[in-house]
Amino acid sequence: MLASFVLEVYAEAYEAKSPVVGFAETSTPLVAEPRQPVAARAGTVERFDDDYARRGVRHVFMLCEPTPGWRHIAVTEQRTRPACARPMQWRVDEAFPEAARVRVVLETLNTPRAAALYETFVPAEARRLLRKLAFHSTPKHGSWLKIGEIALSVLGRQCLDRRIGDAETLKRAIKKLEEERHAACAKIAWRFTTGDARRKLHRLYPSTSD
Repeated sequence: MLASFVLEVYAEAYEAKSPVVGFAETSTPLVAEPRQPVAARAGTVERFDDDYARRGVRHVFMLCEPTPGWRHIAVTEQRTRPACARPMQWRVDEAFPEAARVRVVLETLNTPRAAALYETFVPAEARRLLRKLAFHSTPKHGSWLKIGEIALSVLGRQCLDRRIGDAETLKRAIKKLEEERHAACAKIAWRFTTGDARRKLHRLYPSTSD
């Protein structure tokens, strides 16, 4: 089963030549303040007007390597195949140039697959990237298995849970959080094992006598 296989991938010892990277994505609206917020004073909190102005939407791609605590966050205008494929090229050539294979955990219906690479790059380049990438899919309704979603949740709570009115401010805020998480060496320790899954999700896993 897909869930069991992903859990086995997480349980493997860390290997720099074959890193496991979580991939997750979300969209965030750009929301501006038509009126200047009232600054906080002694005994009061900062106050915002209920009115707001929409300034479009940006798409956020999270790349996260849990064991060393590395992450990279890209912001694009749209969720297109090229927008999803380019982070894959960056991952192969810049993030992990010495890796023999970069293993990517992502949801089953995600965009950055072979078709996206061939649509974005010339065939020779697409083939080169695919030789260095291995995609591990989580099952349908299995977002809880995506380590990238954990990193994305932190981003949502610590950066995106406020009004941000333009793309450049959004990128600066995300970059700042990314740097802070790197400075703190914020790792993700995955503790849910295949054995846990067999005990707690026994209806989804076949029993074994081994």
